[in-house]
Amino acid sequence: MFYFQNDPPLAARRRAQEQHRFVTVEFSAKFLRRHLRGHARDLHPCVQAILEPEAPDSVVGTPEPMNVGLLQLVESLRRCPVFKPAQEIWFRCKALEVAAQTFFCPPQGELFCTRQQRAACERAACVRKILSERLTEPPSLEELGKMVGCSGFYLSRQFSEATGLTIQQFIRQARLERAAELLRAGTHNVTEAALEVGYNSLSHFTVAFREAFGCCPGLYPVKHSAVEGLPSFKVRTPRGDPQ
Repeated sequence: MFYFQNDPPLAARRRAQEQHRFVTVEFSAKFLRRHLRGHARDLHPCVQAILEPEAPDSVVGTPEPMNVGLLQLVESLRRCPVFKPAQEIWFRCKALEVAAQTFFCPPQGELFCTRQQRAACERAACVRKILSERLTEPPSLEELGKMVGCSGFYLSRQFSEATGLTIQQFIRQARLERAAELLRAGTHNVTEAALEVGYNSLSHFTVAFREAFGCCPGLYPVKHSAVEGLPSFKVRTPRGDPQ
């Protein structure tokens, strides 16, 4: 999603108990005008507006699903693999890669490969929603395939490509995250939280929870307050230009 901060200033809100992760990549308007002005007609409308001589009012673009490549790129920003003196260059390159993948629109509409990727992301999102609502008794792979209109084998492959997780890995992760929410809120003890998310064995739950969160579930509420959210982070290049 694109946004441009001008007048009136933008304000962000979040409902209680919602948890999100954010990656913000910032570019200066000066940098965008210098490098993109000659390609204005090929750009996303929100980016086009920023290239005008007069800066537009604050604007927020419509949220759009990320394709598989962009999901992988964004995830890579969390794990910079280079030595600290090289990190500034590495993040600059990654920021430009984000721009190359998101700022431009195909002149003849959506490309076939992009449509496939979008469809895969939408199908994976549907599966995540179904599984999140049925953690205690998740549907079988064949049942999931029927729900989203494809074979179980094809769904399994698409889901892994879109999310980086197998369906079973997602179920395990979603169960543990839900159990962590219940423990932070103080509404369930360890046994109740385990049963609520579909674990019939307390020992298996404890081992899985410790692997995921680094401590046993009984100590987790002590280390994490009920209002603690997921981390957010921002990628921006220093000194303002180029950004």
